[in-house]
Amino acid sequence: MFVQIHTLTSYHAALLNRDDVGLAKRIPFGDAPRLRVSSQCLKRHWRAALAQDTGLPGAIRSRQFFAREILPRLVAADLPEDLARRLTRRLMEKLIDGGTEDGESLALKQAVLFGKPEADYLVALLEKCAAAGDGDAAIGALDAHFKAEKKNLKAMLRQAGYGNLFAGIEGALFGRFVTSDVLARSDAPVHVAHAFTVHPLDTEVDYFTAVDELNRINEPGAAHAGDMELGSGLFYGYVAVDIPLLVSNFCGCDIRDWRNQDAATPRAVLRHLIRAIATVSPGAKLGATAPYAYSEFVLLEAGHQQPRSLANAYLQALDHRGDLMQNAIDRLDGHLDSLEAMYGPTSEARALSTNRDWPGTGPARQPLDAAIAHILDAALGA
Repeated sequence: MFVQIHTLTSYHAALLNRDDVGLAKRIPFGDAPRLRVSSQCLKRHWRAALAQDTGLPGAIRSRQFFAREILPRLVAADLPEDLARRLTRRLMEKLIDGGTEDGESLALKQAVLFGKPEADYLVALLEKCAAAGDGDAAIGALDAHFKAEKKNLKAMLRQAGYGNLFAGIEGALFGRFVTSDVLARSDAPVHVAHAFTVHPLDTEVDYFTAVDELNRINEPGAAHAGDMELGSGLFYGYVAVDIPLLVSNFCGCDIRDWRNQDAATPRAVLRHLIRAIATVSPGAKLGATAPYAYSEFVLLEAGHQQPRSLANAYLQALDHRGDLMQNAIDRLDGHLDSLEAMYGPTSEARALSTNRDWPGTGPARQPLDAAIAHILDAALGA
């Protein structure tokens, strides 16, 4: 079972996502280059909204997790700093094989995603080990704990009552890739495409200056001059959600048993995620561009068929004449009809929320919350 989310969102002059030289990200597609917003950028903004809206434990992605999360909490709990540092270093060796910078540093070679439940559990574990006695005894207690628990941190957390969100809501939605034998890998049920404009790339270089307000009449010129690339456009966005894997990640069940779980939490998270996809904007230069917009077209689908993007509706880029949003909706409807004429039904349920006309014979327009409820009933049961 999959849920698919298609959106059309128009942004005014903004710099939504920059590349390594500060230019707006772009991609060639079909017959023209397009503006692009990366999936990493989109997920970063949705994660922040979900952490605020759901109240579920989040995660920390950092090279400095041990130095700036674990160690300070141990010192704040009145462990001597030497002992806290030695225990933290030993913990790193247990969790990340060969992934540390050198023999003394508490920094990792690359950023790793740790869930807040993992952080809480590890701090409590080190405090317990420190109570074993001097430094050697504390290290011995830590070694013995990992040996007894067979190096399975996910099982340790569950046994200790920290729930199933070992890698936080971020790990449960977008996955965690690690090579550690102890840290559990989490497969991503939420698959996010890079958003791109349905029309050719069109940008402008914005030249700007900062006035020196203490300049005198005989002192012309600005205090600063600079430029940045701005672009505007109508973006197609696409997300597919693997429902059995989503339920498995949140409920801790075997993926084959997802239908028999209490899906209240994954249902609530998916509702918040779809709202975030439609209403949370990416963007840099917030103070200079206010890059905030809501999607004006949201098509939701549910079904057992393999997901498929509708991006190819825009292989031939739209031109800027007329009502661009309505033209994009008409093009998408025509592409969907052509696919179903070729393959038959490509989803089992649809729900639509838009402030424009939908030319197809499919779902009636609904407020966004009603459309979300309809598709979640189809995917997870009423």
